[in-house]
Amino acid sequence: MTSQAQVQVQPGAALPVLAIAGAMVSTYAGAAFAKQLFPLVGAEGVVALRVGLSSLLLCAFTRPWRTLPSRADLPWLLLYGLALGSMNLLIYRAFARIPIGIAVSIEVMGPLAVVLLSSRRARDFVWVACAAFGLWLLLPLTTGTGALDPLGVACAAGAALCWALYIVFGKRASTAAGSGTVAWGMLAASVFIVPIGAHYAGGALLSPAVLAAGLAVAILSSAAPYTLEMIALRKLPRRVFGILVSASPAVAALAGFMVLGERLSGVQWLGIALVILACGATAASAGGAE
Repeated sequence: MTSQAQVQVQPGAALPVLAIAGAMVSTYAGAAFAKQLFPLVGAEGVVALRVGLSSLLLCAFTRPWRTLPSRADLPWLLLYGLALGSMNLLIYRAFARIPIGIAVSIEVMGPLAVVLLSSRRARDFVWVACAAFGLWLLLPLTTGTGALDPLGVACAAGAALCWALYIVFGKRASTAAGSGTVAWGMLAASVFIVPIGAHYAGGALLSPAVLAAGLAVAILSSAAPYTLEMIALRKLPRRVFGILVSASPAVAALAGFMVLGERLSGVQWLGIALVILACGATAASAGGAE
């Protein structure tokens, strides 16, 4: 299986790999930039801008109304949108309280859990232990200066759960709406996320400077990454895609350091490395079983 995957990836592999790298850099550079807007409109306001403007961009480019979902498919699209919106809201609330790299390391436990819950192999649970130890290193148990905000950790854990639900509901929704799934899901998410952001941020959301910054966040964190990921998914086996995406916590931590000056300890970097190892190994193992 490994040799077959290697043969499939070799021709023209540079472009999809660069696309995945670009998607991750864009996503977390956008997140780091978004965090700088929190003092102006709060995490809720930034999420409202990201989701609302992203839905408009995606609808304009994909025109999902060309394939309308049936009445029976609507519940899955609504659940998908609810999971998508909640995931964004919770992870941005986590970003407001804890370093981005740590928040993303917790969040990736969601898709890792989805893979492991469908596994019947004992070796996969070794990676559960690896990820759990990595999280233990990431989350200081003291109350000193190195301690993390408990609410921030809880929000990141909630985002992990929503990411897992996003995968489950997204798979069902994709059979209903096809290529328009993301646009419909983002539109559904905006229905409840935008009012929440408007409630918290008020008229500040309509400031031209804030709207311009929100558009940049929407492009960096949603429109550009989704486009680049679609390029990669057409060329790469899912196993390879999963292994590459498992580097997300490290990319997020680097973005937090370079844009926001968020510094992690050596022990926390080790924890991130263990989480990446667990996610990458699980992705490789799951791909090998297909």
